[in-house]
Amino acid sequence: MQTNIKGEILSPVGSFEMLEAAVKSGADAVYLGAKDFSARRNAQNFTKEEMKKAVEYCHIRGVRVYLTLNILLKDDELEKAFLLARDAYNMGIDGIIVQDLGFAKILKDYLPELPLHASTQMSVHSKSALPILKQLGFTQVVVSREMDKKDLEEFCKEAEKYNITVEVFVHGALCMCVSGQCLLSAFLGSRSGNRGLCAGPCRLPFKVKGGTGYDLSLKDLSLLEYITELYGMGVRSFKIEGRMKRPEYVAAATYACKQALYDGGVEKNLNETLQNVFSRSGFTGGYYQNKLGKSMFGIRTKEDVISADKAFPLLHELYRKERKSVAVTIKAEVLKNKPISLTLSDGKNTVSVSGNLPQTAKTKAVTKEDITKNITKLGSTPYYHTDCEISLDGGLFVPSGELNELRRTACEMLDSKRAEVNHPQSNAEFKLNKTKSGKTEVPKIYIRVENKDQIPSSLKGISAVIVPLEKDFEPFFGVKNIVEIPRGIVSETKIENRLKIYKQKGFNTALCGNIAAVTIAKQNGFEVLADTGLNVLNSFSLKTLSELNIKSAVLSAEILLEDVKELDNELPKGIISYGNIPLMLFKNCPVKNGTTCKECKQNGSITDRKGTVFPVRCRMGYSELLNSVPICLSDKQDLLSSLEFQILYFTKETKEQTEKIIADYTYKNPPENKYTRGLYFRGVM
Repeated sequence: MQTNIKGEILSPVGSFEMLEAAVKSGADAVYLGAKDFSARRNAQNFTKEEMKKAVEYCHIRGVRVYLTLNILLKDDELEKAFLLARDAYNMGIDGIIVQDLGFAKILKDYLPELPLHASTQMSVHSKSALPILKQLGFTQVVVSREMDKKDLEEFCKEAEKYNITVEVFVHGALCMCVSGQCLLSAFLGSRSGNRGLCAGPCRLPFKVKGGTGYDLSLKDLSLLEYITELYGMGVRSFKIEGRMKRPEYVAAATYACKQALYDGGVEKNLNETLQNVFSRSGFTGGYYQNKLGKSMFGIRTKEDVISADKAFPLLHELYRKERKSVAVTIKAEVLKNKPISLTLSDGKNTVSVSGNLPQTAKTKAVTKEDITKNITKLGSTPYYHTDCEISLDGGLFVPSGELNELRRTACEMLDSKRAEVNHPQSNAEFKLNKTKSGKTEVPKIYIRVENKDQIPSSLKGISAVIVPLEKDFEPFFGVKNIVEIPRGIVSETKIENRLKIYKQKGFNTALCGNIAAVTIAKQNGFEVLADTGLNVLNSFSLKTLSELNIKSAVLSAEILLEDVKELDNELPKGIISYGNIPLMLFKNCPVKNGTTCKECKQNGSITDRKGTVFPVRCRMGYSELLNSVPICLSDKQDLLSSLEFQILYFTKETKEQTEKIIADYTYKNPPENKYTRGLYFRGVM
C-alpha cells in the first residue's frame, strides 16, 4: 500500500452500523446526516447525541466526519439549521456540506472556522463557478457527476489556484438529472429532491420510442479503474454514494476504493462482489469517458437482487475486526523504587499512566521481551505500534495482569485525548432580520420565448423579453432585453462568444441559472438576473445574491406563494407564473435511446407509465425535460402583489397562443386549457 497518498476515501453513513462498516473497511472520511435538513431524510440518520458519539468514534481512529446540511431551507428553518451547524462545530465536525447559497453565507459569517463543502446539489460543472465558491467561503466542492475527463482536468487546475479541494463521486447511484436541477419528484408528488425527500420517480417506466422502456434510469456509477488517474489530475476526495444502502455495500465499496487508490487496482473477485452487492444491470463510467448513450441506462433486476442476497454474508469479514489505523509509539519504565509507567504517543497526543512499584523477583525476573509482549497487545483498539522502548532494571517482577491493565488504561486515555475538540466552543447566535416588501400592485410581465415566431404583434404591457442565448434575436424596442444562458454549460468559450454577439446587439442583462454563468455574464459586462436554477427559497439567499452584485432573482419553483410575501425586500424578485417549465436537466439525452438528433428535430418527448407525455428540449449540449402541462396563474394575479415581475415562459406555443395568454394575464382571465398551479399552493415536503 502506498503511504504518500494525500487523498481521502469518503464513505456514506446512514446509521451507526454503516459508520463502523465504513471505518473498519478503510474510509478516510465519512459523511452523515442529522435527523433534520439532510438530502437523504429517508435514511436513519443521527440524533445530536448519536452524531457526537460518531465524531468521537471517528476521530479516535483518525477519520474525518462531514455533516450534510445540503437542502434548500425556508426562512423559518434558517435559525434551527444554524443551531444544528453550531452544535456540530462544537462537537468537532470536520466540515459541513451545503447546497443553499444563503445558508452558506450565514455559516461563513457566523462560524468562520467551520470548513464549508459545496454540495453536488449546487450543480458545479464548469470552472467559472470557482470564484463565487471562494467568495462564499467554500474550501471543498463536490463537482457534478456529468463532468468528463477533459473538463475535470481543467477544473482541477483552476481549483488549485483558489485552494479549493475537488471531490468527485466515484461509486454509487447516478441520477438522470444534474443534481440540484430536478423538480420531477416535487411536481409529480410534492416530494422534493432539493429538500431531501426525492421519491425516485425516474426509476419508474418512462419510455421514448425505440428506447429501453426505462429511459430516465441510469446504471450505477463506477470509476474504480480511474481513481489513480483522477488523483493524478488533482482530485483529492473520492466519494461513494449510498446513505440509503446496507452496511455490506458501504464496506465493499469503501474497501474497493481504498484498494484502487492506495494499491493501484481492485482485485477481480472484489470488483465482481461489489457489482453483485448493488448495481443496476452493471456499472457505467460513461460521463467520465464522454461515451454517452443507451449503454449507460439500466434498472435493478431480479437477478441483481438474487446476486446481492448471495454476496451479503461474505462481506461481514470486511468490518468484523477493528482496523489498525493509528500508529503509536510505546515507552515503558520498570525501574527499582519507581512506580511502573507506560506512555503512549500518536505523535500529537501523549498519555502516561503509572502503576505499582515493581516487585523483587523471587524466581524468574521479567524480561524486556515479556514486557513488550504484554504492552503491544493492541488487538481490540485502532492502534498499532511502530516503536517500543523499554527501560528495565534487572531482578524485577511485574504481574502480566498489571501490565495489561496499564495498557488498557493508557489506550482509553489516548482515546479520550483524540476525541477532544481542539478549538474554542462557539456561542454564536443567528437571527433572521428582514424588511418585508410593501408592494401591492400586480407584477410586471416578462415573456420568455423559444423562437421568433412566438413574438406577439404588440409588446404593449410587456416589460422585458427573454431570448435563448443559442438562438439569433435582435433587440426589441421599448422593453428590457434579456438573454438566457442555458443551465447546462458544455463549453464556457461558446457561452462567452454568444454573449459577445448579444452584447454588440445591445443586450445588457443575462438570465443565469448556474453560478458559473453568473461569473461569465459579469465578466462580459452583463447585469445578472438569477434564474430558478440557483434555487432561491429564503431571504438570506436573496441577501447573498445581492452581495454577489446580482440585480434581481427568479425564485425557486418550489416556493409557496404565501411564503413569498414573507421574504426580505433585498432584491426585486419574480416567479415563473406561466409555462411548461423544465423539470430535469440532462447531459445524456434520453430521446437518443430511440432516435438521432437529426430525426428528432427538437420534437422529442418521453412518456410515463400513465401515458403522460413530457416534451424534451435540447440546449447547447444539454437537454431538458419539460412539464407535461403549463403552470397558469392568470386568474391569481392579486396573489402576486409582493413580486416585482412574473415570467410567462413560452416553449411550444404559437404566436396566437402567446397573444391569448398575455391577454389572459393582463385581464386576469381564468385558464381555458389543461394547466397546473405548480407548487405555489400545495408546496413540497
